[in-house]
Amino acid sequence: MAELIYIIEDDENIRELVRVSLSSFGYEVKAFETAEEGLEAVSRALPSLAVFDLMLPGIDGIAAIKKLREEPRTQDLPIILLTAKDSEIDKVNGLDAGADDYMTKPFGILELTARIRSLLRRTARSAVKADPVLSQNGIVVNTETREVSRDGELIELTLKEFELLKILMQNPNKVVERDELLNLVWGYNYVGETRTLDMHIRTLRQKLGDDAENPKYIKTVRGVGYRFRTNSPSDPEAAKA
Repeated sequence: MAELIYIIEDDENIRELVRVSLSSFGYEVKAFETAEEGLEAVSRALPSLAVFDLMLPGIDGIAAIKKLREEPRTQDLPIILLTAKDSEIDKVNGLDAGADDYMTKPFGILELTARIRSLLRRTARSAVKADPVLSQNGIVVNTETREVSRDGELIELTLKEFELLKILMQNPNKVVERDELLNLVWGYNYVGETRTLDMHIRTLRQKLGDDAENPKYIKTVRGVGYRFRTNSPSDPEAAKA
């Protein structure tokens, strides 16, 4: 599956040049004119990397990056900042806001692509070092061995069921939208029926011993998506109890 990259740039010529160029290198690229559009897209589907222009109408690049760094789901998203300002303080402000790298306009496409590849490689290496075990509410998922257990008892899951459970547990107590689950598990070019997702969630619940009407693990947020419950203080249902 091609890595997804978001480009947030208000200059149409630059935006289109970067989009076409990165697409030619095999990336899946989506381009947006404003930070608001880019942030909305990130909320629906998490990209592999985002490229933000500094000067944008409405929310500027630095403010947008700060918003992303405040959210656990996007705090580690690789981000490159594009800036027409070449003063040291502007670069420092961008890096302090949370950008992983920056480039000063005018820039070369080959250099931008090389920086993207480098940042994606660093991110991949960091991910390998992360704890491979997810544990929430009695469910344990080992992402390396692909073993799943409930209260110590092994559960056999299909590949898609495993991927769905992993994504939901990586975002505990947060709603993961249907479109994002379809994109992440079935691919960004998936054109099949969305009922496929519901069917896999149903069988996943059955194997976990979950109840759709009164779920202990996977909560349906109607019209939006699904959320993995932890029964921790941050769980909305637990907080009401």
